[in-house]
Amino acid sequence: MPDLYIDGAWVAAAEGGTREIRCPADGQLVRVVDEATAVDTDRAIAAARASFDDGRWSEVPFTERAQLLLRVADLLERDVDDIARAESLDTGKRMVESQYDVADVIKCFRYFAGLAAGDAVGARVVDAGNPAVRSRVDYEPVGVCGLITPWNYPLLQASWKVAPALAAGNSFVIKPSELTPSTTIHLMRLLEEAGLPAGVANLVLGAGAAAGAPLASHPAVDMVSFTGGLVTGRRIMAEAAGTVKKVALELGGKNPNIVFADADLDAAIDNAVTAVFLHSGQVCSAGARLIVEESVHDRVVDAVVESARRIRLGGPFDPRAETGPLISDAHRAKVAAYVEAALAEGAVLRCGGAAPDPAEYPALASGSYYLPTVLDRCHTAMSCVQDESFGPVLTVETFVTEEEAVRLGNDTTYGLAGAVWTSDAGRGERVARALRHGTIWINDYHPYLPQAEWGGFKQSGVGRELGPTGLHEYLEAKHVYRNLSPAPSGWFDGEGE
Repeated sequence: MPDLYIDGAWVAAAEGGTREIRCPADGQLVRVVDEATAVDTDRAIAAARASFDDGRWSEVPFTERAQLLLRVADLLERDVDDIARAESLDTGKRMVESQYDVADVIKCFRYFAGLAAGDAVGARVVDAGNPAVRSRVDYEPVGVCGLITPWNYPLLQASWKVAPALAAGNSFVIKPSELTPSTTIHLMRLLEEAGLPAGVANLVLGAGAAAGAPLASHPAVDMVSFTGGLVTGRRIMAEAAGTVKKVALELGGKNPNIVFADADLDAAIDNAVTAVFLHSGQVCSAGARLIVEESVHDRVVDAVVESARRIRLGGPFDPRAETGPLISDAHRAKVAAYVEAALAEGAVLRCGGAAPDPAEYPALASGSYYLPTVLDRCHTAMSCVQDESFGPVLTVETFVTEEEAVRLGNDTTYGLAGAVWTSDAGRGERVARALRHGTIWINDYHPYLPQAEWGGFKQSGVGRELGPTGLHEYLEAKHVYRNLSPAPSGWFDGEGE
C-alpha cells in the first residue's frame, strides 16, 4: 500500500521517489516508503484547504470532535505493541521506552478530548458596561496547519500537534522526519479508522527541503508548527513571515541541571545520569549541563562518571540494554566532532568520547552507538556548553554561590528546561523563579504532564504545546459585539461647525 495520505486516499509519490528506512541499532532495512516532493505537498495543502473551507470538520461540534479523539485513543491502546515495535525499529530506542511513549500519546489524545468536551474553548462573555450590548469572544480554528515533527519522539511529538489541531477543528498536513515515518503512518490509519472526514488529515513523507518547505511558505497554510533544530526553525520562521502566518516552534535546549551541596546527593546523582543519557541524549530537554556546587564536585562527578561507565548499550529488543544508538552514523559523526572540539577547548574527558570498540562490543559494531561521555571542568565560554550536542554528552561546571548558579543556568541562548536540587525549599523556589526556562523541575528531572504547558524561552522557541495554551495555539479569538438598540451615531451631522 502507498504511504502518502492525501484527501482521504493512500497514494504513491507523484514523481515516484522512495526512501529506505533502516534501524540505527543494526542497519537492517525496516521498510521502503514513498518519498514526496513539493508536488505532493501542494496537493495535500489543497485537500486540507478544501476540507476546512467547506466545514466538514471545522463546523463539527466540539463534543463530536472529542468523541473522535477518544476513539483514536482507544485504537492506540489496541495497537500499542505494534506501534511501539515500529517506533523502536525506526529510532533504535528500547522497546520499553517506546511503550512508555505510546502510553503518553494515549494520555495526550484523551486530555485534548477532555478540553474539547469541556468549556476550555467556549465563547467568553465580555461585560461591555452597556445593558444594550451583548459582547463575547469566540474561539475558532486557525484553518490549515502544517505540522513538522522530529525523529527522536516521532509519535509523541505528532500527538502534541495532531490532537489539539483536531480538537480545535483544523485541517492539517503533517510531515514527520524522513528517518522515522512508521508510527505517523500508523496514526493516520487510525484517524481514518476512527472516522475522520477525508481531506482533514493529510500526510507527506520526505526530506524537509522538498516535502516540508511548502508548509512554511504556502499562502493556503494558516499556521506552521515545527519541532526540531534551531537552524531549521529560523528558516521556517523566515519563510512563514512572507505570508504572516501563525508560527509555533520548539527548538531544543541546552538545559542546566543545578545541584547544591545540601541536596539529596544520591537522588541528584542518579537523576543527573538519567537526565542526560536517557535515549542517548537525543532529548530536547536533556540535562546536558551539570552545574554542581564546588564543595561537592568531586563526590558528584566521580559518581556520575562511574554510573555512566556502567550503562549498557544495546538494541531495541535487548532486555539488558539501558539505552540505545544514535539515530544515524551521520549524527554520530556530529557528536564525535562536538566532543573533539570540546577537548580542544580544554574540557577534561572523564569517560566515553568514542564509539564502542568493535573488538570489545561486537554486537554493537553495525549500529550507530556512542559511549556515554562526561566532559569535566567546562565553563560558559566554551562552545560545548553553549551548543546542543543532542547526544550522550554531559558537560560539568561549578559554582560557589546561589547567584552564580542562577547566572550560569541562564547563560545560554536557549531556555527550554532546567532543574535545581536542594533541600532548602525557599532556595528551590527562588532559583526556579530566576531561571529563564519554560519548565523547571525541583528535585526531579524529566517528568511532564499533558495538562501543563511545554515550550521555551529565548531561542528555544515560540508558543507552547500541551495544556490549555497548547490548544489555544490552534485557535483564533474573534470578538463579536452586538448592539441591541442600534441608533445613528451622530458623529458626523453634516453641518460642520
